[in-house]
Amino acid sequence: MENPTNETEAKQIQLNGEKKPKGGIITMPFIIANEAFEKVASYGLLPNMIMYLIRDYRFGVAKGTNVLFMWSAATNFTPLLGAFLSDSYLGRFLTIAIASLSSFLGMVLLWLTAMLPQVKPSPCDPTAAGNHCGSATASQLALLYTAFALISIGSGGIRPCSLAFGADQLDNKENPKNERVLESFFGWYYASSAVAVLIAFTGIVYIQEHLGWRIGFGVPAVLMLIAAFLFVLAFPLYVRRNVSKSLFTGLAQVVVAAYVNRKLSLPNQQDSSITYYHMKDSELKAPSHKLRFLNKACLISNREEEIGSDGFALKPWRLCTTDKVEELKALIKVIPIWSTGIMMSINTSQSSFQLLQATSMDRRLSRHGSFQVPAGSFGMFTIIALAMWVVLYDRAVIPLASKIRGRPFRLSVKLRMGLGLFMSFLAMAISAMVETLRRKKALSQGYANNANAIVDISAMWLVPQYVLHGLAEALTAIGQTEFFYTEFPKSMSSIAASLFGLGMAVASLLASVILNAVNELTSRNGEDSWVSDNINKGHYNYYYWLLAIMSFINVIYYMICSWSYGPLVDQVRNGRVNGVREEEELLDIVRKGFEKEDLRGVVKTN
Repeated sequence: MENPTNETEAKQIQLNGEKKPKGGIITMPFIIANEAFEKVASYGLLPNMIMYLIRDYRFGVAKGTNVLFMWSAATNFTPLLGAFLSDSYLGRFLTIAIASLSSFLGMVLLWLTAMLPQVKPSPCDPTAAGNHCGSATASQLALLYTAFALISIGSGGIRPCSLAFGADQLDNKENPKNERVLESFFGWYYASSAVAVLIAFTGIVYIQEHLGWRIGFGVPAVLMLIAAFLFVLAFPLYVRRNVSKSLFTGLAQVVVAAYVNRKLSLPNQQDSSITYYHMKDSELKAPSHKLRFLNKACLISNREEEIGSDGFALKPWRLCTTDKVEELKALIKVIPIWSTGIMMSINTSQSSFQLLQATSMDRRLSRHGSFQVPAGSFGMFTIIALAMWVVLYDRAVIPLASKIRGRPFRLSVKLRMGLGLFMSFLAMAISAMVETLRRKKALSQGYANNANAIVDISAMWLVPQYVLHGLAEALTAIGQTEFFYTEFPKSMSSIAASLFGLGMAVASLLASVILNAVNELTSRNGEDSWVSDNINKGHYNYYYWLLAIMSFINVIYYMICSWSYGPLVDQVRNGRVNGVREEEELLDIVRKGFEKEDLRGVVKTN
């Protein structure tokens, strides 16, 4: 029965037209524009940043790359903190608003480092002995790092909240077309994100290379100001959800409760005198037998003292539900497979070295042309390859494979992740071979001591490795995200969305460790480091081969993790565990693909 007071108020509002419903399509331009402008601004800063650190701050290649690794790690870790604060304390609107301001302030500080000569090292003095070049002072570095930190904080608040905040505006259970509306929003959201990254890798990079750092850093700051202004401008239109307890808090409670109850004995299956705590509508009356030590977190020792009259636990840090226990188990179970994606992220984070390679090569599209592809824009080939694979897989690969097979077919998520990791290995192997060719050409042309010389070799040789990185991300990154969503309960969807970003943060930290170790070990006894500041004296190819070997070992590690994980949730649900596996079906498709009669049938049908 409806509340009479609320019903009367609703009718009065409807008659007087005092209030309009909040949310809806009208809010979408403001939310999508905020996310898109933030991506253009932040992604546009990264490709050429190694050159800014080397030329203006006199960083060596290894030190500059390490700084960027740390910045990338912070940018990928802060979304976890942003999601926690948004869900538990601030709410999504306030989180995005504060983050937008933080991002804008960070970009303004970075722009000031390009505008004010006093806040960065003074130019080299050619008249001084040894052509003396001053290094950055502690205060100058503090300003630079503060700018990086503010931009990372901004990304940490905007990226995990924008998609969910947009869905809040459209999610109306009473609308019969609710699912279609949400699907359309997600499509526009991801499309705008892809376009924003492409603009960043082309337009912003081009401006930095041809118009200088002052305008190249100023444009992202202006875009971020527009993004923040547009988002806050629509404040009266937004639906703002109340904050609730974070899922991370619930998982932490399971760990604490299991430790507090560690001395309790688990009951036997026949023992009904001791039960497990669960909600009335829960399908899990008892936890699973895997990771049984966590089951003590939901073990009831004294019902009167631990559970209130409303059925809720009086001390949630001492007693948790069976659902919470199983959520933590699901998270622990996927960690080995999650860890296999770290190596791929390490490979894709080597953009600084690839930029230096592109800078030293002929970037003209043709021998007789004058237009040069900006060195920082080669990353667009990764984005293009990723987008093309997503479209082709859905519109060509699956229909063709289904036609050859004679029934609906799809590549299993495990197989896609494995193929992506193998693509990542191939990308590093090709990177090593191309760098060997480039270095050999540079030495033969007498450029051993001239790192700034343009070697007579086309930079288009770099495109295959960028394309392979894109295919690796399309297969493994998207596959991992799908894997987490299907294996986790629906209540853990926010964690499923955050895990890949966390993997990228860990990858950046490990990439820094690997780089430091390589630089230290290979520069002993006066030898030139593999990652020397002089690209022609160093051995970037050896460094790439090291990453390729590690990537191949990672593929083997993934195969072990995939086998030990067992069947997926949808395989168990659909009864396919003991049937023909999709990996075997793929081999069957390849075999049938060579049978002319089958291929003729496909061609005729299409």
